[in-house]
Amino acid sequence: MPFRAKQTDGREDGFTLVELLVVMAIIGVLIAIAVPSYIGFTARSADGTAKANLRATLPSVEAYYLDKGTYVGMTVAGLRASYDAGLAPGVAISGAPSATSYCVTDTEAGHAWSVLGPGTNSSSFKSNNSCS
Repeated sequence: MPFRAKQTDGREDGFTLVELLVVMAIIGVLIAIAVPSYIGFTARSADGTAKANLRATLPSVEAYYLDKGTYVGMTVAGLRASYDAGLAPGVAISGAPSATSYCVTDTEAGHAWSVLGPGTNSSSFKSNNSCS
């Protein structure tokens, strides 16, 4: 069977370079709009997760105080072992707890939050890792 060239009948199929560049420009604009929004969403999500983890830790901290009468000697490992095995992995005790106060921190995706207690409320949460 001899080789035969494909007949095009004078038609030109496909896209021109200008059409491809226009499509690429539109995609670039859409990406330029979407990426900053996505980054903002993920940052707010990490902040919310860290604060929720701290809120979930506080009952265990207060139960420790009710049992011991002090916060001295409180550790995350002790809280997990005796009060709540489901504490978030990023939860930590910042500094040494005193007899009457503590600082609990959590870090999620590089976003650190802390809460100084007891008597916490929504204004007690600080966007840092030191309760200051």
